[in-house]
Amino acid sequence: MTSPAADPLMVNLSGDTLSKLDELARQARRTSSVLAGEVISDYVTRELEIVAGIQRGLSDRDSGRVTPHDQAMKRLKSTIERAKSDQ
Repeated sequence: MTSPAADPLMVNLSGDTLSKLDELARQARRTSSVLAGEVISDYVTRELEIVAGIQRGLSDRDSGRVTPHDQAMKRLKSTIERAKSDQ
């Protein structure tokens, strides 16, 4: 995989983490820098998706688009009972 041009970033890692990164990079036949960049990119993308989901949930709550807990649990228990009786 060819990486697009990237801006440099200095990251402080413990000696143990750096050793593990170097070993993983060696086994993956990549540089530690490229591997670290891929990992950070994947992490940031995943975390932004999580934050966006939380924001959607908060927006739903603020707009009243929620189901009270007791009502949701009643619906869930009913669904489980129907599934059990279908077996």
